[in-house]
Amino acid sequence: MSWIEALLLGILQGLTEFLPVSSSGHLELGQAILNSDFEENLSFAIVVHGATVLSTIVVFFSEIRKILGETFSFQWNDSKQFVSLILISMIPVAIVGIFFKENVESLYTGNVNFVGFMLLITALLLSLTSMIKTNEKEISWWKAFLIGIMQAVAVIPGISRSGATISAALLLGVKKELAARFSFLMVIIPILGANLLDLIRLSGDSQSTLSLSSLSIGFIGAFVAGLFACKLMINIVKRGRLFYFAIYCAIVGIIAILI
Repeated sequence: MSWIEALLLGILQGLTEFLPVSSSGHLELGQAILNSDFEENLSFAIVVHGATVLSTIVVFFSEIRKILGETFSFQWNDSKQFVSLILISMIPVAIVGIFFKENVESLYTGNVNFVGFMLLITALLLSLTSMIKTNEKEISWWKAFLIGIMQAVAVIPGISRSGATISAALLLGVKKELAARFSFLMVIIPILGANLLDLIRLSGDSQSTLSLSSLSIGFIGAFVAGLFACKLMINIVKRGRLFYFAIYCAIVGIIAILI
């Protein structure tokens, strides 16, 4: 992978991780267009996903610091409630990661046709949010679990994680800003955990397939793009403009299927 490919794919990951268009699907399409070696992309995926997690932490740093500080107090409070909801939302994706990891990885083979159909499903999910009239509810235990199920489904390339989780939250009547905030914070621990497992597995592989410069450029591209996309997506959800991304996903999905 050249440095320009690493930069383009890093920026692509950073933008699409937060925008509801499927970062995994776009990486699959981007690698297919650039004719990248799919066997060498595990280390690159680890790096760019780590970069987007870092951008999430930067954007929500003050809130994360507050939540962590209040979580270790000796009384029940809103922060402990929020953390408990995050933990509940992690259950479905943890089950998928433990018992179906190899099945999920088998989907990441550069099958552009498959990604196209999954993008159409993402478009459908996003379009459903346009039918919602009011969003004034908080996140309950069972809503957190249902949103977590959508996060687990979104391990499929072409299904947008942010799109699926935010759409699910909005369809359940959750407040718009809370839906976006919960969607972005709930992914931090699962991605860090998955990356740690992949790093352990990768450390046993003596063959280095990517240069340090390519990994560094991909990381920087994903981090900077992630900062921009995360802030942008919060404003988009507040204004209820997800339908435009439904149109985009439908167009890209149809093109992928036809090509």
